[in-house]
This record gives sequence, C-alpha cells and structure tokens, in this order.
Amino acid sequence: MAGTSAKTVHDIFQNMEYGPSSTSTATAQSWLEKHSRILGFFIDGKFSSTADRQTQDVTDSKAAVVCSTVCAKDEDVASAASSAAGGFKTWSELSCYQRAKVLLKLASVLQRHSQCVSELCELSQSSVSPAVLIRLAQYYASWAQLRDTLMPEWIPQGVVAVVVSDDCSIYFLLLKVLPALAMGNAVIVVPGKTTALPALLLAQLFMEAGIPAGVLNVVTGSEASLGAKVAQNPQVNYLTYSGRQQTGEALAKAVAGWGVPMSFSLSLSSVCPFIIFDSADLDSAVDGVIELAFKKKRDFQWVLCVQESVLDIVVARLKLRMNGMKCVPLATEADRNLIDAAVQEAQQQGATLIQSCPPGTGALYPPTVLCGLAPSCESVMSPPPGPVLPLISFRSSAEGVTLGNHSPHGQAASIWTEDLTLALESAKSLCVGSVWVNCHSVMDPALPLCGRRESGNCTDGGREGLYQFLRLSHSPSLPHSSPSPINYADFGSAASKFMIPEGFDPSSVPRFYSQFVGGQLRKADSGCSKSVLAPGGAVLAQCPDGGRKDVRNAVEAAIKVQPGWMKKSPVARSQSLYSLADGLDKRRRDLAVSIQTQTGISLEEAEKEVQLSISGLSDWAARCDKEQGGTPVLQASDIPGGLVSIITGGRDQLTQALANHSVIQSIWYWGSKEGCQFLQYSCVSPLKRLWLHCEEEEEEREAGQNWTSSNPSLQEELWRKAVVWKSIWIPTA
Repeated sequence: MAGTSAKTVHDIFQNMEYGPSSTSTATAQSWLEKHSRILGFFIDGKFSSTADRQTQDVTDSKAAVVCSTVCAKDEDVASAASSAAGGFKTWSELSCYQRAKVLLKLASVLQRHSQCVSELCELSQSSVSPAVLIRLAQYYASWAQLRDTLMPEWIPQGVVAVVVSDDCSIYFLLLKVLPALAMGNAVIVVPGKTTALPALLLAQLFMEAGIPAGVLNVVTGSEASLGAKVAQNPQVNYLTYSGRQQTGEALAKAVAGWGVPMSFSLSLSSVCPFIIFDSADLDSAVDGVIELAFKKKRDFQWVLCVQESVLDIVVARLKLRMNGMKCVPLATEADRNLIDAAVQEAQQQGATLIQSCPPGTGALYPPTVLCGLAPSCESVMSPPPGPVLPLISFRSSAEGVTLGNHSPHGQAASIWTEDLTLALESAKSLCVGSVWVNCHSVMDPALPLCGRRESGNCTDGGREGLYQFLRLSHSPSLPHSSPSPINYADFGSAASKFMIPEGFDPSSVPRFYSQFVGGQLRKADSGCSKSVLAPGGAVLAQCPDGGRKDVRNAVEAAIKVQPGWMKKSPVARSQSLYSLADGLDKRRRDLAVSIQTQTGISLEEAEKEVQLSISGLSDWAARCDKEQGGTPVLQASDIPGGLVSIITGGRDQLTQALANHSVIQSIWYWGSKEGCQFLQYSCVSPLKRLWLHCEEEEEEREAGQNWTSSNPSLQEELWRKAVVWKSIWIPTA
C-alpha cells in the first residue's frame, strides 16, 4: 500500500533490529502505578513504607527510571525479623500437606500472572521465563509434602535470611527461597537492585496463594550492609547468600561472630571453561559459543579452550558466525573502561582480536574473542564484563582438563566431544559442580548446583540442596551473641613456647612424640614442643608444637594420595577401614590406659570410648559400598600414607594456618567462640565449608552434640558434611 511505513520481511532480516515486545507492558506498568512507582517493604503480609526513608532508583536497559524502592533502617529490620519469627511459628506448625498445598497454589498463581511477572523481570533487567519459576514451585511443593516422611529427624533452621547481590537473577533467588519455605522456615529476603521488583511482586503472589502473614518478608536497600543488619538480629537463625564474591566477603566479615551459620553461592564471580576437543561436532560447538558468550547478561564468566588440531577451523567458523553481529549493550558505562583496559593489556601480551565490527563509543561493545592468550593472562583468570571471550589452546585432552581446572573457581564446565569415554573421563576429572556435555547452561531444580573451591560452599537444588535449611533435632545451634574483640591479623600468631613446669627434670619425661604426616613420624618444622600434662600436673610427654609449615606438609601429602584413594573401589576403601578398626581392636587395652592416664577418667569409661571408636570405624567401613558417591595404629593399617595426618600444637595457631591455606576445602572445628568467629571471618577468601562447634557455649548450656549416639541421623549428618555433589548433563536422542 502506498505511503505505508510497515517493513517487509526482507527489510527485517536485512537489519535484524529488535522489534517491540510480543506482550504489552500494561500489566506491569499498572502494578507499578498502583504503588505510585515507589515500592516499600513487604512485611507481615502487606506493603509498608515510611515517609522519611531514602529511596533508590530502579532503571531499565535504557537507563530510564522505572520506579524507586525504599531503603530500610534498623527499625524496619527489627519489624521484619519479629514478623518472620511469628510467621515461622505458624508455618512450622502446619502439616506437610498444608505447606505443599500453598506452594502448589503458588504455581497456579504464577501461571495466572505470568505476563506481569515476565514484564516486571524484563523491566528490571532480570529476565526469566515464568515457566521456569512455575517448575520450581511445583518441584519444591513435592518436597514440602515429603519432608516428614523422608527426613523425620530433621527440623527447620527457623528464620532464614536470603541475600542476593545486585545482578543476581530471580531464578537463583528463588532457588534459595522456595526450598527454605518448603522445609518449614520463614524467610527474610534482601534482594539486589535487579531482583527487588520481582521479589516484591512474588511476595504479594505468595499471599494470594495462601501463605500465612510473616512467613515471607522482603526488605530493600544496600544488599551487603542491609543483609548484615538482618543476620545480626537475634531472631534470625541462618544466612544464605547468592551473587558476587566481593559482596559475599563483605557480608561474611560483618556477620562473623554473631552466632549465625552462613552459606555462600558465588556463581556470578565464577570463571568456567568451555572446552572443545578435536572429536567434537565443531559446527554445534561454535553455535554453543555464540549463544553463550555474547549475551547481555550471563550467569557465569566463560573461557574458551580449543584443542590445537582444530584451532584454525574453530577460529575461522567463529569469524564467519560473528561477522555482522550487532554490538551488545553493557550493564554500565563503567564496564566499557574495564573492557578497553583488558583488551589493550591482552594485545600487549600478543593476543589477536576477532570482532564482529569496529568498537564505537559509549555503553555498547561488539562481540569480541581474544585469541592467543596464555593461561596466566589476567583476561583468562578474571575475564572482563560484557561480550568478551578469552580463547586459549591445548595440545592433548589431559592438558585440556588441566586448563579447565586452572581457574580458582569450580562452578561449571561445558565440554564438547562425540567420544563418550572422553566426555565421561573429562567430566569426572574436572573440579566443578556441574558439567554439560555438548550443551551448556541447562538448569533443572531436581539436580544439585554444588559450587567447588571459590564458587560456593553449599549446594542449591535437588534433595541435597534442602539440607542447608534443616538441622537435626538433637543438634545444637551456634549461640547468638555479639562478636568478640579479635585482631584477625594476629590471631594464632603468638610465639610457640617450650612449656617447662616448675621443678621439671628432662630425664623424667617418658617420651617425646612426633607429628604423623605423610604416613611417617616426623618432627615439627618449628622445632618447638608442648608438654602433655596429666590431670595432677605431672608431665606425661612432649608433643611437637606444629604450625603453618606442618599444615603445608600435610596438605601436600593429602594432595598426592587423595586421587588414588578416590579411584579405589568402595569395597577396597571398606577393607582399609576394617583394617584400621582391627588395628585399634588389637591395641584397645593400650589405648584405654593412655586415655585414662591423660584424662583421669576410669579405665571402664576409657575402654568404652575405644570401643565406640572401633564401632564407628566399622560402621563407616560397612557404609562404604552402600552409599553412592563417591598413629602407629595408622601405620599398621593399609590406609595410604598422607590420607590421614595428625598435627599437634596450639589450637589457634593451627586454626589460622588451616583457614589461610588455599587448597583446604572444608574445616570441622571444635573450639572457642573466638575460633568460630575467626573462621567465619577468614574462610570466605579462600572459601571453605565450615562445620563449627562452640565447646564453651555447649558446656554452659549442656546441649552439646551426643557423639556417642548410634542414631543413624548423626551418621547421615557426618556423611553429608563430608561429600560434595557433581551433576553431569548428557543429551540423549
């Protein structure tokens, strides 16, 4: 028709401009208008706001202000915590069926309001398909129904604080909120800027689904400082965080010592390998790279690793596919400076560029591949934001796996090969929580996302992800109290001293003991020792005063032996533990006498403790091939040298050395309140899984863990604290 402004299909395919959204924004806009575009907190089942609060703007992808959210103060946090405590009492007293019914109704409510949810997520730059959220609600409704049937000994933590960083997606937020609610907890959400609007809308939809008032509360503001204020409230029992590492570190240091267990999912900071072997379908692999690397918003940072024999082919196909691709909007203009600096540094180190078009100015940047980088390059270790993809090459498949493990993170990996054996071997060898074979970024709530190393110290998703929101009914919780005044830099650094009691005669010492490291007895590197005293004060022996170097030697020995121990069959590991139990049994009398001499307890009690140790080893030996997963007495067994090391010395000194070692992944600690506080403060960088027991407080409350119990739930807790999970995705026809 003459004079028409409509574009033909040919015109659209020629310029490939973004068209208008297929759905109207009226629904989301009307919801915002209803709240006058200033959204307050959601506390006790309703929106509330106070006139004297500061606000912060929420912007869309074009930097236009969508609305404002109110910044919470201390009294708002107290109100939310009080509401959550009351909501927890009501929610936890409901039956599993009643809680499951609410979550199932939430799925239907989400379906009914899917257009509004989708539009609001898009406006706040946290796009997610409503179908994914509906699937989450349905999945956790099932677990809410089954909790008492499959987990009868476990009870909810209580009030859970869920904190996410500014650029965390609504999917990862709900991956924390829904399982916490399903297990019977109340939740206080501290969202980031991009999740504030969807979180407030979802809180309203939860009320429509029938959740009791106070069970879900949302307070907005600066996520790190506000999250710390929420966690410091004495009515909050647990803190879990998802987002960037820098914000997580600040949060952990602010909450350390308040007696709140913490878990961290640091996926947004994770650097993940995308590995293309020479046996891959190269066209599909390159398609995967294009889909994954050049989106405006990515859940992870990626590094492309290509086998040298197909490097030229992959580069040529990347150039072909990238030709003419449009520039990608950056999250902020500050990202442009970071990208320019990273690209310039990479070029100075010999990198070549593949770009879809010359870079312009402003907050737009073309899809870019940095070729020819060394693994030690800063752009590989910490890729810049935006559509920039580092590329490194490798010769053999073993070298490819080594490069994949080069990053300090361990969130996920994508490997591309048509050789199934190579795929499975590589997936097993990669130290990551999720491996996608010939695909990428596939998510399902039924499979766990388990961060490794610097990517997280908890598991989200699946049955395994439920246990962070539960505790055993007979297990004590950390006591709420104010932090102790600790100089973290000097903790455990007091000089070791040779303890010489008054009137000490060296010839009277019955024995000098050594460290047990790497399967051998050796002296401490410090050359110092400590006296072991009987209850009456007599010197029984001298033990080495171990320190940082002894911890280093023990870790090096463990690194050498652990892969071989893991590859042993469950039956072989079982027989090794039975052998150790048999060695203890043969020396039970000597061990009992030694315990009696050191502690002053009766010989009968000492023999009972030895018997409990033998029974415990036998129990775990029996479980070795049942659960799916993965001293001179020690020298006499067939436990490989280095698998178990024993280091004696000052507890604080050894705690400091263990906390600062980057290879150690987990610490189980029984000790002082100050030691627990130091570990919470220090073990977020490098990140570790912590299981803390404050002996002083437990003795005062007479509520310590009963380690002599033969309750199967105690063994299950020990087992769950000792394992991590890996999900492997293999597409099928």
